[in-house]
Amino acid sequence: MAIEVFNRYESKYLMNTAKFNELYADLLEYMELDAYNKQHDFYSISNIYYDTPSNTLIRESLSKPKYKEKLRLRAYGVPDANAKVYLEIKKKFTGLVNKRRTALRLDEAYEFVRTGVAPELQDYMNKQVVNEISYFLRLYDLAPRLYLSYDRKALFSKESRDLRITFDTNIRCRRYDLKLEQGDYGEQLMEPDQWLMEVKAENTVPLWLSKLLGKHGLYRTGFSKYGNEYKKMIKNRNQPTPILPTLQPQLVPVNEPVITIPTEKETILYA
Repeated sequence: MAIEVFNRYESKYLMNTAKFNELYADLLEYMELDAYNKQHDFYSISNIYYDTPSNTLIRESLSKPKYKEKLRLRAYGVPDANAKVYLEIKKKFTGLVNKRRTALRLDEAYEFVRTGVAPELQDYMNKQVVNEISYFLRLYDLAPRLYLSYDRKALFSKESRDLRITFDTNIRCRRYDLKLEQGDYGEQLMEPDQWLMEVKAENTVPLWLSKLLGKHGLYRTGFSKYGNEYKKMIKNRNQPTPILPTLQPQLVPVNEPVITIPTEKETILYA
């Protein structure tokens, strides 16, 4: 059974492809690919983020409070109607990330969020998490607001499964066709040459990792995929309408016939 409750600290770093290749080569001395990446170079993760009509959850998150939370639906690849997906509550309090999720069928997940009525419990569901999501849905008037997907390469420490590093690229998003089964297309959130690395650890990171980050000149950054998409959307929405240049009247050459413009009364008559 997949792990359904996570408690860990997460640090994020942005880099280009050249830096990714250099760092990745060094990491392989201490880390190994997870099960998905042993079969494929990348695997695709797709998400639906839920929010209120006034975007309460993401606006609150961007204000950098001590506590924040969000609800998302996650699938690996593009699911069909009967595929297993994960409905997740993700919370963050003073830097500690708590993620709680339950497996559901895709149609069950859609109906659960739409109605707020929990599905009939099945052996693949986490009863406690289902109850927590039910409570969450009573607190907020939620609807799907954003589709977001990306390609991931993930590594685990050879010494401890408590340390995980992921690299995400080709982050794409859309605010229409908000169904996971509609496909993993969308507008690019970052430049093609950019990678987002996340270091996920239950405790402090090992000394060797701190040295590698210093060696490659990498520093922590704040980067929320949902948050950055929302800020980008607001920025585009607030762009001023371009002012078209005023057309100057053209004088009619004397050697060309003059075109008679109908009067207002004539225009109405022939309309």
